[in-house]
This record gives sequence, structure tokens and C-alpha cells, in this order.
Amino acid sequence: MVKLNAEMKETFGKIKLFPVATASRSGVPNVVPIAFVKLVSDDTIWIADNYMHKTLANLKENPVLSIYIYDPESKKCFQIKGKVAVKTSGPDFEEMKGWVKGKKPDAPAKTLLVMTVIEVFLCTPTAEAGKKLV
Repeated sequence: MVKLNAEMKETFGKIKLFPVATASRSGVPNVVPIAFVKLVSDDTIWIADNYMHKTLANLKENPVLSIYIYDPESKKCFQIKGKVAVKTSGPDFEEMKGWVKGKKPDAPAKTLLVMTVIEVFLCTPTAEAGKKLV
């Protein structure tokens, strides 16, 4: 099991808008900014779907996702990759709806994407960029 370390979690906690990337089965990429992203454990990230179209279609064809986190103050930068389960019911889904509605009551909170972290790469612009960390 791949887990985010303290430095990665600290950087994650500073992000307000997350670039989230997917690809179709044929490899057509898609990147969208998403605000409702939550680290629920060292190896699990929740992403709330309010207005996804291509992202959700891609995940149904190819259930992998990448998130880029960058803190301009510390210059720390990581790419987190994971496998995604799509949920539209159940306790986790209901908890996600409460979280989203608590922050933005008019948001639809249609789907919960549960991402299990499988790899993390360094993306700080140094000679180490692209190095697999975990």
C-alpha cells in the first residue's frame, strides 16, 4: 500500500484548487480544476463530482487519475496517481454530500470518486523532477 508522507500531506493541505487529470481508454487527456478534494487517509483521497462530464466518462473507461499539488511558498510539488472507484450511494457517498453541501448548499454533489494512491512522483523543477517517491 502506498501512503502519503507528512511532507506530501502538508503540501496537500495548502491546496485550494486541484488540477485533476484523466484519460480516455484511447489516451485522450482531460484536466479540470476541482475544489472539493479531500485527503481522508494516508492512502485515500475523495473527489466530489459536481459538474463532471469528460472526467467521469474517462474514469468509467479508464479508472485512473492524477492530481498535481504545488505550494508556491515552499516550492514543494508532487504528482499523485491512483485508481478510482465511482460511488453514487452508500455511507461514504452520503458523507461526501454532507461535506459538499455544508460548504456550498447549491452544489449537486452527484458522485464520489474514491482514489486509492498507487504512486507519487516529485515534480519540483530540479534534477530530481519525475523521480518516483513511493
